[in-house]
Amino acid sequence: MKSSGPYERETIEERLRPAKISILIRPRILPAIFAFLAFCSSSLAENWEATLSKDPVGNFPELRPLRASYRFGWSGLTAATGDVHFTKPSENKFQLDGTGRTIGFVRALFKLDVSYQAIASPETLRPIETQQIETYRSKKIVTHLTFTNNGVTRARTEGKGAAEAKTRQFNFPNLFDLFSAMLYLRSQPLKDRSVYRVVAYPATNAYLATVTVVGREKISVHAGSYSAIKLDLQLKRIGKHRQLEPHRKFRRATIWVSDDAERLLLRIEAQVFVGTVFAEVQSVSFDNPK
Repeated sequence: MKSSGPYERETIEERLRPAKISILIRPRILPAIFAFLAFCSSSLAENWEATLSKDPVGNFPELRPLRASYRFGWSGLTAATGDVHFTKPSENKFQLDGTGRTIGFVRALFKLDVSYQAIASPETLRPIETQQIETYRSKKIVTHLTFTNNGVTRARTEGKGAAEAKTRQFNFPNLFDLFSAMLYLRSQPLKDRSVYRVVAYPATNAYLATVTVVGREKISVHAGSYSAIKLDLQLKRIGKHRQLEPHRKFRRATIWVSDDAERLLLRIEAQVFVGTVFAEVQSVSFDNPK
């Protein structure tokens, strides 16, 4: 008989040895893989947080008390109107009061009335508190935000009548709301191609807002013709573990503010899930004319 070849003489144990080694190594590798992935996620979170703007409040003259009216819609169709009143009721308080409502046939389909009040510090341009009331045909939503140096506490009620408020805490230092973010950006030099990154908590979630100064151009709106600063806005939602996520409904927006001593919000064109929507100033009047 012919002797068996070297491969034929392998025992079952020898053949199974690689599988045994694999089984022994795998439990050690998996935790290492998970640890590596966690490290990567943490590094990514730290990376975007490191890109946040650290510029102090700028020295641009503060906004004068004013009243302004806006219209909102899409494809040239007006769907809603709004009015805002900016004041400085005391030396340590900026205040913005606003109201808005759907109009015309849009209101027949989608009834909505909104009131908004925000208070910010004139010294730091940081938010103090915000309240937003949304009244729909069948329900009412009240959102109240209280800000500290360490984050925000949100209290929210939803329903037809009195309902128990649901509270939520989001801890992140130096947060902005919508109003204070606009005040902070307005105070900056806004040089062409400069980029600002801030974290804002407008109502129910936190977002990383990246604002790029595109340039200067002329723009005509209902309130008049202006030399304007053109801005690009991009938003990323901040998740529970501070990971960045795409905004489900918002893609990006172009914003025009007047390139003068007032830096008024003139027009916004936003790319959202239903197409392009806009907001445009209709009239502006100052409480204390120069």
